[in-house]
Amino acid sequence: MQTVYVLQSERFREKVYVGVTNDIERRIMEHNQGLSGYTSKFRPWKLLTTIQFHSRSKAEEFERYLKHGSGFSFLKRHFLN
Repeated sequence: MQTVYVLQSERFREKVYVGVTNDIERRIMEHNQGLSGYTSKFRPWKLLTTIQFHSRSKAEEFERYLKHGSGFSFLKRHFLN
């Protein structure tokens, strides 16, 4: 399974990160330990939601959707405080 996940910075609430992984627990740990370039500056991160896919390509397609235009508007409307 592939997981699309949405993180929100606990310190900078306007900062959101969308990614894809096959191991969500490991990936969140990496983000919070500063092992990921972009996200290291905005630690700590909290998990807002996950969406699972059987196919990596479908997960990546949905990740791109959430990062741009109407997908990002959808994300803000439904998942951000």
